[in-house]
Amino acid sequence: MLLYYQELIIGRPEAVYFYEVDGRGPCWAFEGEKKFLGWFRGYLLCVIADQRTGKDTFNVYDLKNRLIAHSLVVKEVSHMLCEWGNIILIMTDKSTLCIGEKDMESKLDMLFKKNLYTVAINLVQSQQADAAATAEVLRKYGDHLYSKQDYDEAMAQYISTIGHLEPSYVIQKFLDAQRIYNLTSYLEKLHEKGLASKDHTTLLLNCYTKLKDVEKLNVFIKSEDGAGEHKFDVETAIRVCRAANYHEHAMYVAKKAGRHELYLKILLEDLGRYGEALQYISSLEPSQAGVTVKEYGKILIEHKPVKTIEILMRLCTEDGESTNRESSSSTYLTMLPSPVDFLNIFIHHPPSLMDFLEKYTDKVKDSPAQVEIHNTLLELYLSNDLNFPSISQASNGVDHTLKARSGSLVMPKAESKLKSSTDRKDTSKERDRMERCEKGLRLLKSAWPSDLEQPLYDVDLAIILCEMNAFKDGLLYLYEKMKLYKEVIACYMQSQDHEGLIACCKKLGDSGKGGDPSLWADLLKYFGELGEDCSKEVKDVLTYIERDDILPPIVVLQTLSRNPCLTLSVIKDYIARKLEQESKLIEEDRRAIEKYQVRALLLLKFISP
Repeated sequence: MLLYYQELIIGRPEAVYFYEVDGRGPCWAFEGEKKFLGWFRGYLLCVIADQRTGKDTFNVYDLKNRLIAHSLVVKEVSHMLCEWGNIILIMTDKSTLCIGEKDMESKLDMLFKKNLYTVAINLVQSQQADAAATAEVLRKYGDHLYSKQDYDEAMAQYISTIGHLEPSYVIQKFLDAQRIYNLTSYLEKLHEKGLASKDHTTLLLNCYTKLKDVEKLNVFIKSEDGAGEHKFDVETAIRVCRAANYHEHAMYVAKKAGRHELYLKILLEDLGRYGEALQYISSLEPSQAGVTVKEYGKILIEHKPVKTIEILMRLCTEDGESTNRESSSSTYLTMLPSPVDFLNIFIHHPPSLMDFLEKYTDKVKDSPAQVEIHNTLLELYLSNDLNFPSISQASNGVDHTLKARSGSLVMPKAESKLKSSTDRKDTSKERDRMERCEKGLRLLKSAWPSDLEQPLYDVDLAIILCEMNAFKDGLLYLYEKMKLYKEVIACYMQSQDHEGLIACCKKLGDSGKGGDPSLWADLLKYFGELGEDCSKEVKDVLTYIERDDILPPIVVLQTLSRNPCLTLSVIKDYIARKLEQESKLIEEDRRAIEKYQVRALLLLKFISP
């Protein structure tokens, strides 16, 4: 009989009985007469007398694992003690046997050799070994099961090692064995414990997609407890779902994680749902909406230009607030995005850019970026072909004279249909260009009010644009506004517009109205070097030169003598009038001389003695 804590242990020939306070406990059947019972570190010690051999057997029972941990035939035992960490057996012949417990490593080695892995696991757990040691035993048990192709049980052991065993060790095994279900279970546990890397997330999602297990994919991606935000890498999950065509799942993750750029990337690049993308952008905060429009604006403008421009107008003029704000409030406007910030999204769609800027300038009259906006609009209006605003692109080194010549060639009859179609296109193109030029001239005038010394655009750029695109009306307005009168008449001379040239000189050459009379001299020089008959024009010019006495007749004669097409009849009346005028002056001078001579003689007589 043995008392152990609150239990009474009684050994009888047929078994060992345990009694608790409440009654009888478990019973362990060990045949033989129990001479001694003992308890040592969780082991039941029992000396059993063998009636057949007359010898005693000392057994150490591991009741938890239901096995005999040690068995030894001994002489007749008179006493059994447990002292100093050992078991001491005293024999009847006065000899002593000391039995000690082996260390943990030796025990485990013995159990591994006998493939008693479950016993080894129970042993380390009962001995309260550290987690790393327990994981090592579980790993060896898993390897043993894996070698026997018991993959399900092997995976159960490997899962218990998570946090201590390198995941790649397990993943590689089941990749080689092509056990995708087991691998999926392992990867799920890794994510649950927050120990998964980006590669693990990629692998798990690939497992789901290959198994076409949408239900598990939903659980993993759309977990409602919020843990999904932290148990996998967002970008990795989105990338894998996109690659496997699970776009809705990828969009869910992107939206939940607040990755608006990735959400829109899927909508636009994968699904082509442009209207939905625009609605999503409209729902964002203005600052975030501006960022996304800059990134994906090119695609949106290509497919949904009208709706995209509406969003841009709200961003640049309202900022998601009431439209009742004063658009002229400079303080408010400086807080909003500038239309200039979005120019690059229109790089392949200049007409849409022109539409956007026109709507903006109609609504906002005092924008901080109005100079840049007007410059851009001018370049759009004045370009021969409606290209994206860039001076380098507008010139392109094209020889416009050559183009004009090539257009005058006679087309063969076989190409008449093609020519007719081309003519219609050219007519439409020319009509569009004329309309844009009219808008350009209105902008040049409206953006340079009379009360401003400098216009609300870059005047040098405007002149360059007008010159590059042969926009005469614009050049004339700018030169006249800048009081560059000689450049104004140079424009008329270049276009050989004689009627306009004379009318311009009448307007700008009147000294009484602040004009420059020397323009008539330049005009006479032009006709003198023209090399064609321009008698009517010369007569008109001579009228004003004579009226304001701008040039002496000799200079007029020398200037006009260079044009061989002019006859003497052109200047005959002018010369006659000038000669008559000169004769009158000579006669007046002669009479004045005679008068002064008479007075001089009278004075001499008066003062002489």
